[in-house]
Amino acid sequence: MIPPKPPARPDKVSLGRYMRLFRQDILSAQPARLYRAWMAEFKTPFFRSFLMNQPELVDEVLKQRPDDFPKSSRISEGLRPLLGDSVFLTNGETWKRQRRIIDPAFEGGRLRDTFPAMWQAAEACVARMQGQAGQEVEVEEITSHAAADVIFRTLFSLPIEHEVASQVFHQFRAYQREQPILNIAAFVPLPRWMPRFHSRKTKATAKEIRALITQLTTEKMAQIEAGTAPDDLATKIMTTADPKTGERFSTQEMVDQVAIFFLAGHETSASALAWTLYLLALYPEWQEKLAAEAQVLGAPEFSVMSKLRLSRDVFREALRLYPPVPMMVRQATCPERFRDREVPEGSQIVLSPWHLHRHERLWDNPDGFDPTRWATENGKKCQREAYMPFSAGARVCTGAGFAMVEGPLILSMILRTYRVERIEGRDPVPVAHLTVRSKDGIWLRLVRR
Repeated sequence: MIPPKPPARPDKVSLGRYMRLFRQDILSAQPARLYRAWMAEFKTPFFRSFLMNQPELVDEVLKQRPDDFPKSSRISEGLRPLLGDSVFLTNGETWKRQRRIIDPAFEGGRLRDTFPAMWQAAEACVARMQGQAGQEVEVEEITSHAAADVIFRTLFSLPIEHEVASQVFHQFRAYQREQPILNIAAFVPLPRWMPRFHSRKTKATAKEIRALITQLTTEKMAQIEAGTAPDDLATKIMTTADPKTGERFSTQEMVDQVAIFFLAGHETSASALAWTLYLLALYPEWQEKLAAEAQVLGAPEFSVMSKLRLSRDVFREALRLYPPVPMMVRQATCPERFRDREVPEGSQIVLSPWHLHRHERLWDNPDGFDPTRWATENGKKCQREAYMPFSAGARVCTGAGFAMVEGPLILSMILRTYRVERIEGRDPVPVAHLTVRSKDGIWLRLVRR
């Protein structure tokens, strides 16, 4: 059985129809030929857009010349009310300075330090599931709660049950439901003074989330000044000075960064974990292999991660089939020529992990679920050249290593205690708004082992 894939749209549609489809779901708004094309052009009266699938072109844009292809300012319009000037939206020197301060907190050795907090969040997740055994459950709800718990424990040393942490989590859920990834400004280049058409609810929710994060950040700053702050990620980031300027983040800047850590770290991990659980319900033989492997989990020691090889391969395959961030948009800062096509200055350059990860000219069995592919020559080559669930190059996600520990750990912890079963007639339909989620949730039956 092939895992669910959105239907493609007809090859030719009007701009109005395309915009309507795009707003409902980015994935089914695209034509099927993108799974074979090396490059595709999309023209509108307002801008030109080029999708790049050829590995050499992706490499040039993301790795060889990232400064020539900054993040598109139009895509950030929809996220600005919540994320301000976070590292996710900035470009140039501002972005470089932010990364110099943030990156040390996520270096290899720090993962070991945050591991006990991840372990506690995974245990808390399994404990919360106790009352649901034998029932049909919506697993995105479960994984969302778990991923949010990981963020708060590793960032602020607070469990999700903490009052402010809980409020942030619930407000984020409301924000995600309200806010599409693109608003009208992504299609039409608007002057800076023009209003951005964010709904009243979007702006109100963003304001509430930022107020709650400001409260946590201000409390953390007071702990740091009093010398009582625990050695967590927020403490590390807030006490790190930019090696070039000696400056630290102000409270306002830290609020921007915490907002993106929460959105990127919680939303993407929740999506990836939920799809992985669904795939394991679809392929129960793999689920049993992971449950057997999970028996190695004993004490919360980082070294156990090297023993969760199957879990890592399965999680990696889920990220290939359902990359949480399906598309990334860059902007050409000067005229280019790619594959004998003129790419005017200001063009949108679309890089699509969704299409790249399922590209028919690159991958063996592109739409199939096969965690053994990573040991094959084709899998190894594609992993190097056509696999980017966390982006690639200079702007690769800071938390990529973090996610590749968190995902397999929570997965193994759940499967050690529970089995998930597919519910006939309730297979999920992938749609993309902020991330790749299921149209009506991912429903599975939870059975205690």
